[in-house]
Amino acid sequence: MSLDKAIKHGKEHRKEYVGCEYIDPSCRPHGGCDWCKGNRLYQAKKRWEAMDWEEKCYICGDDYDTEYN
Repeated sequence: MSLDKAIKHGKEHRKEYVGCEYIDPSCRPHGGCDWCKGNRLYQAKKRWEAMDWEEKCYICGDDYDTEYN
């Protein structure tokens, strides 16, 4: 069934985009806008910062990591 036919017969159940998703296609799920990307990658950024800190401590010769423990 084509999309036009599905809409005509009431079989279309997809939710319409609202807010910024309606205006900007890059703000839709898995989009590339900075705001959504930052929200989606928050946990990964925290892990990357922790890895950078551990690497820095290893290079400097510190035996302990007080910031993340």
